[in-house]
Amino acid sequence: MIENRARKHHQDRVAETLRLEISVMIEGELSDPRIGFCHVSEVSLNPGGKSARVYVAVDGNVPDIAQAEKDTIAGLEAAKGYIRFEIKERLGVRHVPDLLFLADRSGRFQARIDQLMDRSRKRQKPSTEAQAAIPASAHPDSNSNQVSKPLPQPAPKPALE
Repeated sequence: MIENRARKHHQDRVAETLRLEISVMIEGELSDPRIGFCHVSEVSLNPGGKSARVYVAVDGNVPDIAQAEKDTIAGLEAAKGYIRFEIKERLGVRHVPDLLFLADRSGRFQARIDQLMDRSRKRQKPSTEAQAAIPASAHPDSNSNQVSKPLPQPAPKPALE
């Protein structure tokens, strides 16, 4: 099957341009009080180019992050027409994709995963230090004279009549 590398490259360029232009608009031109401190993390253009998903990451230094995300998305949805008009004027294109604004929570999820991994590493570190303090001759795995016991077999199930 023939790859459409040129089409994919064009879509990537358009998505990156949309990301940059929308970021500039959010930073300076949109004055809706619902739009908090945020940035456009990614723009995903559909293959036909008719619509695009705009992922917006909200700053996590607010007390209620979920409400801040809802307010920011609502403010961006309200300004969608202005954003599309400005993109059309700035880029000089005939068709601007329909924009769908979504909250990007991947940064928060990544931070939570890192926090859990650090906690797990801290728990494992004392146990490895304790094992290092035990002499090798006293460690149960090092004794090769022990005979392993067979595992108990489960009881047979009664037959259904």
